[in-house]
Amino acid sequence: MIFGVDVASILLGGLSAGMVLFIVSVGLSVTMGLMGFVNLAHGAFAMLGGYVIVLAMNRLGVGFVPALMLGFVVTAAVSFVFERLLYKRLYRAGELDQVLFTIGLVFVFIAGLTIIVGPETQPFTPPAALRGQVDLGFTQYRAYSIFLIVVGIVIVVGLWLGFERTRLGAQIRATVDNRRMAESLGINVDRLFSITFAFGSGMAALGGGLGAEFLGLDPQYALKYLVFFLIVVSVGGLGTVTGVFYASILIGVLDFVLKLYLPKGGTIFIFALTILLLLWRPQGLFKRTET
Repeated sequence: MIFGVDVASILLGGLSAGMVLFIVSVGLSVTMGLMGFVNLAHGAFAMLGGYVIVLAMNRLGVGFVPALMLGFVVTAAVSFVFERLLYKRLYRAGELDQVLFTIGLVFVFIAGLTIIVGPETQPFTPPAALRGQVDLGFTQYRAYSIFLIVVGIVIVVGLWLGFERTRLGAQIRATVDNRRMAESLGINVDRLFSITFAFGSGMAALGGGLGAEFLGLDPQYALKYLVFFLIVVSVGGLGTVTGVFYASILIGVLDFVLKLYLPKGGTIFIFALTILLLLWRPQGLFKRTET
């Protein structure tokens, strides 16, 4: 026991929070590394997906798994349209233009959801099978948190295999490393951008829905958690799945512990630590350096 709290419970709580951060942030890492585009609206797509999932469950009576699938598909489709009509026009623009465009898009999403749905936090209730406690042998813990950990592990393994063992994954890695060389080898970079952007936004939607139980879900979601998503990507490194996974776990556990023992102002330590880490390794803590 540490200060009356079981170490296993702290680690499990941090892991479940870290898995949500990973599911949302991994798409941002890959798309930023692939496109070199400063996309501050990534959290808005996570928010949109979360709303689709929660509203489908609460108002339409859709089951949990079908709602997750619906949120992924709807958000991926919307992001695909945005990428083709809007993002594509700013690929060669300056970083300031990209920041202003995407942060403006965040406020459009906030205003739109506030008008259509309302400013209230949307209630999320896990399905009956994921409520209550699970006996792990060494401790008992919330079933939904264990579910998030399992889902996160399955996703990181699936993404790693997809990036390392498929042709599409090889094309993405090649484009992240050297876009001009990838184009010279015949890779259709524009199509790759669209597919990756839609998939990354769909992953964010899953994170928005899965994390609605403890992160909450309201029109300010995209702004409230934007900094955390950017910290995960910065610490993990652009264009890397495993790096973002490790960074998400690290930050999730650290944030859980700080909220437990320093509920007022504890988050400032995460910001300070991030600054120090980036001064030491600007490419990210888990990003492989070029040799």
